[in-house]
Amino acid sequence: MTHYSQLLMLLYSADYTSVLLISLGENALSFISENMIVLGIMQLFLVALMYLWFKLKLKREKLKIESDFYDKNQEIILQKDKAEKLLSNLLPQQTAEELQSTGKVSSRRFRMVTVLFSDIHGFTKIVEQMNPEDLIDELDKFFMHFDSIVDKFNIEKIKTVGDAYMCAGGIPNKNRTNPIEVILAAMEIQQYMKSMKINSKAGKKGIWGLRIGVHTGPVIAGVVGTKKVSYDIWGDTVNTASRMESSGSVSEINISGMTYMLIKDFFICEYRGRMPVKYKGNIDMYFVRGFKPNMSTDLKGLVPNQHFLTQFQTLRYDDLEEAILTKLENELPKNLYYHNLKHTIDVITEVEIIGRKEDISDAEMLIIKTAALFHDSGFILSYNEHEECSVKMAKHILPKYFYSEQQIAEISNLIMHTKFPPKPLTNLEKIICDADLDYLGRTDFIPVSGNLYRELKEHGQIKSIDDWNRLQIKFIENHQYFTETARYMRDVNKIKQLDKLRELI
Repeated sequence: MTHYSQLLMLLYSADYTSVLLISLGENALSFISENMIVLGIMQLFLVALMYLWFKLKLKREKLKIESDFYDKNQEIILQKDKAEKLLSNLLPQQTAEELQSTGKVSSRRFRMVTVLFSDIHGFTKIVEQMNPEDLIDELDKFFMHFDSIVDKFNIEKIKTVGDAYMCAGGIPNKNRTNPIEVILAAMEIQQYMKSMKINSKAGKKGIWGLRIGVHTGPVIAGVVGTKKVSYDIWGDTVNTASRMESSGSVSEINISGMTYMLIKDFFICEYRGRMPVKYKGNIDMYFVRGFKPNMSTDLKGLVPNQHFLTQFQTLRYDDLEEAILTKLENELPKNLYYHNLKHTIDVITEVEIIGRKEDISDAEMLIIKTAALFHDSGFILSYNEHEECSVKMAKHILPKYFYSEQQIAEISNLIMHTKFPPKPLTNLEKIICDADLDYLGRTDFIPVSGNLYRELKEHGQIKSIDDWNRLQIKFIENHQYFTETARYMRDVNKIKQLDKLRELI
């Protein structure tokens, strides 16, 4: 082989090697590239997996934290409810709310509160004769029953000290009926204790006798203590009530002359004379014997009849009237120039005047006056549907003043019959409709009518004063009062008002 041939072969071998190397490099690069992609995908997968695991871990930790927070929050709510319930048992509702919101309670002065003290006669000897556990059980049973009685009559329990039980009516909500309510509670308590005496004799147990003392007057009420708070009352009235109890007799209700003056129209009381009371001098005292004959269903005078309940509810109406008139004064819209507080007072006055002339009963008078009191209260909530709102308000408030379901139904019916145009059927419906439209025959008809026009115009019910006057003329020409009393009182003036309206057009 020549030198030239060897050279060619070498060159050829070199090219082949280069090609081979290039080929091998390309394959290696391809392999590496493919593996890098796989590796990258695996890395991304691992990152995603770690992310999902971390997210799941965070979610679990969040759920655990939320669960722990919820459990702790529920425990706090439960403890708060328990604390509030305990506080409401210890304090009147208003006082408890004030203490929770401000951290303190202001003392209040009440002008008329009736305080009751009771004490078990011969308790020292009973303690010596009874097993301590049995004694506590007996006292607990008595006082729990006393609690249920005073709660029924809207009386506030103040405290028990040993065998002494103290409560008061007229706090924390002021009312005029607390002397009667406390006497009712005292009578029921004594009847309960007398029944326990009978059972004790039959079972040959010790006989428990109870003295009760009652006095009415001003007190100061407030909360004492910081850690162990309690609601208490102070003043000369409290001391006098305590003296009434200690100066009384077993199974009797001993009341002061002040309390007697407030309940004498409802109960028979036996005068005991002026008896000495420690630190007080001589005070008139009376034993309460029972309801008056015309107010009781039995000869013993221990069960009240419907007449008593009506008279008692009539007295309670005065508190209701004060509360509702105050509510109307504060909450009625200011653009009610006719259907305002004055109109409600006018209607209440008129239903009583017409009702007396129409010779309705006391029970009917209570119903119709209450309906008159509420008939425009719905304007607080709605102008166009105020009658329906008035009924709702009556149904919500009246049970708090011990109105029965039947009374509330009758009151609601009367309110709805004041809806225009009036279509009364019964005598009470006629009376309230006449009272509601009494202004048609009053001497101040023109200015009152002007106020009504102003109100209706502001609420988009009428366009012009001429339209209003024509509407009034048409209505008055066709209107007739429904009761004989209203026709007698207002018909003549109503005709005069027609002439005045015609002059204005």
